[in-house]
Amino acid sequence: MLLSSPPVSISKLAETLAAVLGSKAKSVKIALGEVTVTVAATDYLAVAALLRDAPGCKFEQLIDLCGLDYSEYKDGQYDGFRYCVASHLLSVSLNQRVRLKAFCPNDDFPVVDSVNGIWNSANWFEREAFDLYGIIFEGHADLRRILTDYGFIGHPFRKDFPTTGYVEMRYDAEQKRVIYQPITIEPRETTPRVIREDNYGGLQ
Repeated sequence: MLLSSPPVSISKLAETLAAVLGSKAKSVKIALGEVTVTVAATDYLAVAALLRDAPGCKFEQLIDLCGLDYSEYKDGQYDGFRYCVASHLLSVSLNQRVRLKAFCPNDDFPVVDSVNGIWNSANWFEREAFDLYGIIFEGHADLRRILTDYGFIGHPFRKDFPTTGYVEMRYDAEQKRVIYQPITIEPRETTPRVIREDNYGGLQ
């Protein structure tokens, strides 16, 4: 992909974003050579439109969008919302990138606006975040599972979701169809046991 101008310095980009977004930006941070903008869920859609259209921004492409679960992020300091949506944006015309984050204000029923009307590449990314994390994207025209089975119960990437799932499916010869039933897998130790011969590697 050819970019049309030399990259803007990270600090200059952060200043531009802070000026364009004003009070809509809860924070504009630079870390590891990247700029991350965090906004409230109520401002997420408006901020996305600004980032696409405003001079100095011009983020024409959404490269990636994913869900995040902060339930195990707590180290004694974090007490914020559990679910977050992170979007990675690229400006081809200005050769710059930014990460946009919005935390869902309800841990029990996480909802943010869909940005599919701003960047149509968000379609499958939002469906994936819905499928794996249970995040609802308000205004998405076709929000349904994309990776798991249609009858799947739960959201696999939630850190409280059991690794074995809630149900298993099998073919029932009597009913002549696939049926679902509660999981019957017993918990087991998965740590490998290593046994070496005496004097392995020449060690006494």
